[in-house]
Amino acid sequence: MITLKIITPQRELLSAQVERVELPGSFSRFEVLKDHAPLISSLDAGIIRYVQDGEKHEIESQPGFVEVRDNVVTVCIG
Repeated sequence: MITLKIITPQRELLSAQVERVELPGSFSRFEVLKDHAPLISSLDAGIIRYVQDGEKHEIESQPGFVEVRDNVVTVCIG
């Protein structure tokens, strides 16, 4: 499992255990699975998709950044 955290300067929007996350990277969409290599990337406005307990979910997001490290995906959007 992956811990997905989505935060804004004002509050935490989501903190959940998920199976995978698809993000709107600045150069192209990309997917994060368990044990993904560490990375930091900028994000464009778009849709964040994730799977939790076998169900697909979507969150519309503003531009921001993502850090992937030790099965934690932290998305900061503003």
